Amino acid sequence: MEQNILNKYEQNISNAQKEADKFKALANKYSLLRLAIFAALIIMTGIAIEMDDFTFLMVAFLIMVVAFLWLVSKQSEFEKQKHYFNNLVKVYQNELDSMLSYANLYDDGAQFNNDKHFYSADLDIFGNASLYKLTNRAATSLGKQKLASWFDAPSEKDTILLRQAAIAEIGSKDAWKPETQALLLFANQEKHDQLPNLFKYLKIPLNLPNEKVLNLYAKIAPYLLGVLIIGGYFVPIVSSFSVFVGLINMGIVFSKAMYIKKADLVAGKIGDVLNNYALVFQKIENESWESTNNKTLADFLKNDGTSNKIKSLSILINKLNYHLNIIIGFILNLFFLWDIRQIIAIENWKRYNQKSLETAFDVIAEFEALMSLASLKINYPDWATPEIVENNDYTLTANGMAHPLINSTKRVKNDFELNNTRKIDIITGSNMAGKSTFLRTVGINTILALCGAPVCAEEMKVSVITIISYMRIKDNLNESTSTFKAELDRLQMLLNEVATNKKVFFLIDEMLRGTNSVDKYLGSKAVIKSLITKNGVGMVATHDLQIADLETSYPDYIRNFYFDIQVKQGEMLFDYKIKPGACKTFNASLLLKQIGIEVE
Repeated sequence: MEQNILNKYEQNISNAQKEADKFKALANKYSLLRLAIFAALIIMTGIAIEMDDFTFLMVAFLIMVVAFLWLVSKQSEFEKQKHYFNNLVKVYQNELDSMLSYANLYDDGAQFNNDKHFYSADLDIFGNASLYKLTNRAATSLGKQKLASWFDAPSEKDTILLRQAAIAEIGSKDAWKPETQALLLFANQEKHDQLPNLFKYLKIPLNLPNEKVLNLYAKIAPYLLGVLIIGGYFVPIVSSFSVFVGLINMGIVFSKAMYIKKADLVAGKIGDVLNNYALVFQKIENESWESTNNKTLADFLKNDGTSNKIKSLSILINKLNYHLNIIIGFILNLFFLWDIRQIIAIENWKRYNQKSLETAFDVIAEFEALMSLASLKINYPDWATPEIVENNDYTLTANGMAHPLINSTKRVKNDFELNNTRKIDIITGSNMAGKSTFLRTVGINTILALCGAPVCAEEMKVSVITIISYMRIKDNLNESTSTFKAELDRLQMLLNEVATNKKVFFLIDEMLRGTNSVDKYLGSKAVIKSLITKNGVGMVATHDLQIADLETSYPDYIRNFYFDIQVKQGEMLFDYKIKPGACKTFNASLLLKQIGIEVE
């Protein structure tokens, strides 16, 4: 199955590359034709001079200019197509790389890391070699934040079900997802992510003085100046009036230079970017959707006419940029007060359209997050869509569950069952036998399940619970916090949440490591008893075999599980399979012996 998917990506890369090469060849061809037209124009000019035929020169010049502009337009279109298919190659190659080596050209979400979060640091949710790096396909800052927020906390059951259907629908559309990613790839570089600046700019009015009068005069100005120029041809004295009006026009433009520059600082940089977003909005609007979530999002854009609105703003901003060409800018401002007309048009656009714009871009962010999770559905079709159950107690049941960040050739599957009940599971075992990995496996798959994603399991049922982990506790020199103090702070937070939050599921890996063995055992035992009195539910991994004896005192609440080790001819063999009961075999002395230390 996996090889078939890899082969399909390789074929898609080949097909997209052929298209990119085709449009590259066409763009080069039309570039040469432009040179040919220019050469032909020079030859025609020479012929016209030799024939002393001005009419022939003008006709030839007109034809050549029209042909040249047409070629420029076609070449530009071919360049855009070439760029699009090159991006499509990158998108397909990224999926291939992700499956082969967990590489990803998109952001790994390191900026969302928070050591004080309930679980993100312990479960490798953000950063290098993380769940976010495996899944993220969001190019925009809003899309990255959206996906991160889904991983940060469990969603409501209804929301999860809506996302599951949306992800399944996106996963079933072979072409739509990669094509949309290719259109959005321009935003994957921070310098091209102009959305924060755009939203800020749209909320701040320009407050152009005498805007209505200027708008009216800008409409009259070209006709007034045109009449005076034509009149000056017949009545020479009128020419002085045309010069005077021209000076007035330029004076008005220069007097508003501060406002033009203010608009240009932000708007002038995002015209092409907005045009790219218009294509993305159009891609969403034109697709046929059936799932409630996707249809609602797309219908909002359709009803709002978002793609047309964004395209019109892009056109207005690109028109403002005409002034970047000094000669063209001078002529346009002389006749049309061009810059003033454009900033007024942009202000009018802002007045009527800015309210729905942030919501519209949030739709793109939502689709980016959905596409990210759909990547798991597409790349790993054997992963299960979990069943979200509602009951009074806790359900977390899985068959064939494994860690998604471990290569499929190396990961070991385990089963686990907690069915509408409240239990604390004590997990004992040797060093490196798999205790910590199992806790992380349960945690990371639960995070996936409760944001709507598929899980790395053959089957899974889970109720909406809040994961809290206690694993990688470390000191903090900046806060003058020792390891033991950091552990106490984490324990206090955990106990408070268990007491106040209805559905906390804790994952504790070797608590109280920062103290001596006697205090560690007594303290751990006391914490577990406190958790039992608070009706806490979760897992505790420990090397202290005595902790397993709590099952005798609390047979209806404590369950024991262990990870085993076998020693054959002095070699340690791990199967990484969880088993019921307490561990009897430990391996510290064997590990020390391997590095030359004999233990009596």
